[in-house]
Amino acid sequence: MSKPVSRTDLLKSVKKVVIKVGSGVITGKHGLNTDIIDGLAKDICSLREDGIEVIMVSSGAIASGLRKLGFTKRPQSVSEQQAMAAVGQSGLMMAYEKAFGFYHSQVAQVLITRDDLAHRRRYLNTRNTLRTLLSWKIIPIINENDTVVADEIKFGDNDNLSAMVTNLTESHLLINLTNIDGLFDKDPRVNKNAMLIKVVDKVDRRIMKYAGSIPGFLGTGGMASKIRAARKAALGGVSTIIANGLKPRILKQIFIGKEEGTLFHARDTSLCSRKQWIAFTKSPNGEIVIDRGAEAALMHNGKSLLPSGITEVKGRFSLGDSVLLMNSSGEKLAVGLVNYHSGDIKKIIGVRTDEIESKLGFKHDNEVIHRDNLVFSEQIEIFR
Repeated sequence: MSKPVSRTDLLKSVKKVVIKVGSGVITGKHGLNTDIIDGLAKDICSLREDGIEVIMVSSGAIASGLRKLGFTKRPQSVSEQQAMAAVGQSGLMMAYEKAFGFYHSQVAQVLITRDDLAHRRRYLNTRNTLRTLLSWKIIPIINENDTVVADEIKFGDNDNLSAMVTNLTESHLLINLTNIDGLFDKDPRVNKNAMLIKVVDKVDRRIMKYAGSIPGFLGTGGMASKIRAARKAALGGVSTIIANGLKPRILKQIFIGKEEGTLFHARDTSLCSRKQWIAFTKSPNGEIVIDRGAEAALMHNGKSLLPSGITEVKGRFSLGDSVLLMNSSGEKLAVGLVNYHSGDIKKIIGVRTDEIESKLGFKHDNEVIHRDNLVFSEQIEIFR
């Protein structure tokens, strides 16, 4: 394993950055914290003057609506939360428009759902739109479309969304601004001897245990979701810095090389953009169980999945959908994109490739899942 680059060298190479801002950073007791928003705008405009492209992922719509309507606590029902987001999103964008306008910069609102990124064409359309905005020197401000999102298409939190956007835009760094100084080995609110972990070379069970000890006072996702996002970014070859967005001029301090927050190094071997999309953006719609021979061929011999190695199909899915590959012991081996509908795969379980057409009356491909459309669990460590 090669030695990770220093923080200074890393920042010198950054030409495009995703900055995620948590609701705990930009909202306070009386609504949006305009002083923090103004400070972020100043630093981001300064980064742009230095030739760095910036994409923002901003939480805060529901929290903004909560304060705006005078609610004392977050509503429980989905419809009320969605209505709250609709009220708050407009105020959130107005605050950003005003702050960036002071520095003669324009912003653009981009609201997306997982469904927008799960379909390859819409994924590429979103990427092209963001590229166009950046070429026009406009700062995209992205949020999950809370007003219309349903449970089955939710990202889960904006930490997860920020990792997806980092992959989508092929950015060089992810900065996650929250209301804590970074990752600690204990909850710093109740442990005076809690130690800040300044550098993480690899997210493992020990690191996830640290994250799990710091509950969700950080917003919807909590520290654990921020670490998972950092891990996804790292697997795509991108480093992450989790830092305290409440500190004055925090972005400036980061980019001049100050050791703010926790730096998560990128992995030496990374997944290409398409395989990241398969692994992290597409939600599996079913399962395919394979025999030991197929498992060995896929895992050790670089082969694709043929119908002869399939023993069972679970769930309903269509051509191009994402499915989990399981072995006979129930272990999750991989995730991949199928070349056939689930009903058709059931008809060709165990058959040779030269029998596919006679069984179905047609043949798309010899492979049920091509090797190029497979991502193995050991590559992404997401099933462990």
